[in-house]
Amino acid sequence: MDKNPRYTVAALYHFAKFDRYEAFKPELEALCLEAGLKGTLLLASEGINGTVAGPREGIDRLIAFLHEQPEFAELEYKLSWAESEPFLRLKVRLKKEIVTMGVPGTDPKQIVGTYVAPRDWNELISDPDTVVVDTRNDYEYAIGTFEKAIDPRTKTFREFPDWVRRHDNELKGKKVAMFCTGGIRCEKATAFVKSLGFDDVYHLKGGILKYLEEVPEEESLWHGDCFVFDERVAVGHGLEPGDYSLCRACRHPLTPEEARSEKFVEGVSCPHCFDQRSEEDRARYAERQHQIALAKKRGEKHLGG
Repeated sequence: MDKNPRYTVAALYHFAKFDRYEAFKPELEALCLEAGLKGTLLLASEGINGTVAGPREGIDRLIAFLHEQPEFAELEYKLSWAESEPFLRLKVRLKKEIVTMGVPGTDPKQIVGTYVAPRDWNELISDPDTVVVDTRNDYEYAIGTFEKAIDPRTKTFREFPDWVRRHDNELKGKKVAMFCTGGIRCEKATAFVKSLGFDDVYHLKGGILKYLEEVPEEESLWHGDCFVFDERVAVGHGLEPGDYSLCRACRHPLTPEEARSEKFVEGVSCPHCFDQRSEEDRARYAERQHQIALAKKRGEKHLGG
């Protein structure tokens, strides 16, 4: 992809003791608005997490600002690119956790798995004694994952700890290799698994996105695309946007074939949610889609879209 497109996308997170997160919000929000950035940033007492997009100079300004903060001096980030605007607005939110797992006391700053560089990942997951666990949710797993990866079939990350407890016998005595989109979920996941007494726990440094960026496709053990939480929907090797679209009713990624289904109506339904919605739901979604179309015709953006 041309590395000088209109929008630069930055995915970032950092765990740190950050008691001043509430006071920091207005300053961060003001800087992002001045820099022309949109997306979502989460702040909590345990750190920062988010993805934002905008002009490259705006992204550089944000990263420099964060690196000036003592808590985030070592913050790492990943860049990718988009030809169209990935986000509709800026949201800076205060949270209890920057990635919600719901297990009090899980602290990646105190205990965490062994980081594995993308170039070393293939060797680890090819080992017969390694159990490979996809810590993402089921709809993410469905469009792409690594060879041998187990799908915990979770709807939210809050369900992951219970899955581990139910399957601990399958993990005992094995190397446990976990991965996620950008690395943050695995910080919490590996910390939790190690807290249960497992020793050989590993995670992919930089997540799937870093792997797809650094590992040539001909050497890759990744199959499919990687779901991303913006208007690109999914990316593949080299972080090239994939062919997926998004159901605006249920937020499920759609293949080109699913988008041609008779159950797909833009903004109203798709094969994944058609049977789960009432006629009242579909009528409400249809009205929302109508308002989006009217806003587009006027040259405006409808935030519900």
